[in-house]
Amino acid sequence: MATAPAYTAPVELPFTAGPTRRTGPRSFSVPIVVAVTGHRDLVPAELPVIRSRVRDCLFSLRYEYPSRIIVVMTALAEGADRLVAEEALALGMPLSVVLPMPRALYEQDFETEASRRQFDDLCAVAQDLFELPLAPGSSEQSIAEVGAARARQYAQLGVFLCAHCHVLLALWDGKPSDQLGGTSQVVQFHHQDYMPGYTPRAAASRLNLTEDESDLVYHVVCSRDRADGSPADGLKPLDAFWFTTDEDAPRTAQMPARHRRVFAHANEFSREAQAFADPIARECYPLLTPEHSGDLPPGLWDINQVFCAADWLAIHYQKKFLLTLKVGHVCALLIGIGYISYSDLHATPVIIAFIITLMLASVGINALAVRGGWQRKYLDYRTLAEGLRVQFYWAAAGVTSGNVTKFAHDNFLQMQDTELGWIRNVMRVAGTECDAHPHLERAGLDFALREWIGDDASGQLGYYHRKSGQRVREHKTTEKVGRLGVWFTIAGLAALLFVGSAIPESVGTPVVYTLGVLLFVVGLRQSYAKSTAEAELIKQYEFMYRIFRNARRRIDEADSDADRRRLLKVLGDAALEEHAEWILIHRERSIDEKEGLRLN
Repeated sequence: MATAPAYTAPVELPFTAGPTRRTGPRSFSVPIVVAVTGHRDLVPAELPVIRSRVRDCLFSLRYEYPSRIIVVMTALAEGADRLVAEEALALGMPLSVVLPMPRALYEQDFETEASRRQFDDLCAVAQDLFELPLAPGSSEQSIAEVGAARARQYAQLGVFLCAHCHVLLALWDGKPSDQLGGTSQVVQFHHQDYMPGYTPRAAASRLNLTEDESDLVYHVVCSRDRADGSPADGLKPLDAFWFTTDEDAPRTAQMPARHRRVFAHANEFSREAQAFADPIARECYPLLTPEHSGDLPPGLWDINQVFCAADWLAIHYQKKFLLTLKVGHVCALLIGIGYISYSDLHATPVIIAFIITLMLASVGINALAVRGGWQRKYLDYRTLAEGLRVQFYWAAAGVTSGNVTKFAHDNFLQMQDTELGWIRNVMRVAGTECDAHPHLERAGLDFALREWIGDDASGQLGYYHRKSGQRVREHKTTEKVGRLGVWFTIAGLAALLFVGSAIPESVGTPVVYTLGVLLFVVGLRQSYAKSTAEAELIKQYEFMYRIFRNARRRIDEADSDADRRRLLKVLGDAALEEHAEWILIHRERSIDEKEGLRLN
């Protein structure tokens, strides 16, 4: 293996690391992570074309998604890993190095001094380097020699790469293999959520039964420098294609449409986060501040950075969405008043012009909201922010899934619209460092209990307590308006029924006019309450308040930190499920181009 060439410094990094945070628009770029798996014994004659295929893949991603940084995640094993790393650095793309075990033990895989020197050179220019913890039941002594324990470390590496990448770049002969943690099994896990010999079949996620966004492989077909090293039947050396679990077209020249949609939404979020970087930095409500960070893992800054962007953008588009609803309903009310004014009071062309203007304004702002995707962005960004909130506090408290193949993002929106997979797509890279280095210090657990759960005046307990009270008051107002409108209408109609003949027209006409306006007010108040899911959210907020209150009580009574973390895991799962329900509730009340016409 030739020694590594001289490399330039990597480009500006996405996210941040440690208490010294980067600032500026690029710090909010959500990277596209390309993880590498492949053979060590590539055929030398094929290397130039393999390099060309790798460059084409990486460059096309950068060309298609210019607002995002392409990061190559690799273990820097000999062969495929280092080939891709060299091409990435030549294109100015940063490396994220993930080692399957402590570095000193991993280097035993490299037999020559030249190989070890190349490994060191590549590590030196990586943007970050993680050593995965020992797999359950293993020790440094047990993994020092080739055997089952060491193979489990490579299996753990393959699972980690699959769980934290957007594209798995496989330089592979396409042949199935029972080598634990080998390229074939890594590709199989990426597609099926199952790795024989490492994960029990019962641990496979429901995701593999859906059109999931996490099965995207770019397969460069390679021969192996060994006997019977030709690719699998039906595959030609140096072919390259996108490889997914699609039943009809598993191998395609172009990225499948469902994955392009996911990438497009994630790219849109990344672009907007960078465009609004300055107001986000000034006005955001961070989960982590420098005074809290001393005893917490540095990887929390990454999750916090994405949360700040998602939370600010959600508030930004919520204001636009609510403005659309309010303007639409006010226009509808004024149109109704104008209509009965024209028919009952004074038939003048001015009123007709007024009505037409209001109708055009209502339809216009609604069309603007639809084209700008204001409601969709509000819902998606709020859902992302709440998913990141759970991910953040789990990472702070050292909460893990209890499953060697699952991480926080795997628990979210599993069975919802596949386009929402872009939310997991962002979460899978935000928590990379915390997933590589689980934090089990008591300070992190105390931080999560204090800041996440809190009490009736702080944390989520305080939030749900305030919001449920606010929603109850709003719903009572809606009911009060409805009751008053009904009773006033009944009273007015009764007066007209019994004494209407004795009432002069100068009095009767204003009475009828007022009753008409009241009915418009009642109907539109009810319509607005329905559009904002007023009644449904009362139940949801009250339910979540009870969930957090019960969790707080049980955690305070728990005898060990392990029990406290277990309860936080259950609490987080409940919160993620409720956030999934929340977005479905609001999606059913989506604004479309017919909404303005309906109100008119």
